[in-house]
Amino acid sequence: MHITVAAVGTRLEPWIYDAFDAYSARLPKHFGLVLEEVPAGRRGTAATAAAVAAEGERLLRHVRPGALTLALDERGCQWSSVELAGQLQLWLERHPQVAILIGGPDGLSSSCRERADRLWSLSKLTFPHGLVRVLLAEQLYRAWTILQGHPYHRA
Repeated sequence: MHITVAAVGTRLEPWIYDAFDAYSARLPKHFGLVLEEVPAGRRGTAATAAAVAAEGERLLRHVRPGALTLALDERGCQWSSVELAGQLQLWLERHPQVAILIGGPDGLSSSCRERADRLWSLSKLTFPHGLVRVLLAEQLYRAWTILQGHPYHRA
């Protein structure tokens, strides 16, 4: 299975990349968790909608044909860590390619939400976009450890 995380934003704080890479490195090689960044669109008084649309186009370029696509969106399903492990098991069995889309400061474009097979919400809370990458990588690692019966997850 190959998981691509396509996210808006470049040149974030080094600790964000370090944390994402640390969790990615803990996953088995066959997961292939990869971060693909796209630059944020230029914002202005009337340019926000155009910026979000352009970001969406750039994000969708990282979705491989036939990939199960999840869009992180506040209106999406919320899963517990155990429920995410169940989802991960299904992905492992059925989807060799998974893409997870993370929008910019104004969210995801409608084209990204329409392309997505599922909308997923990490929380009702609002997080900085860089932190979302770290939370996502950690939760994928946690889900994998649950499937392995590893003691990392202590519910």
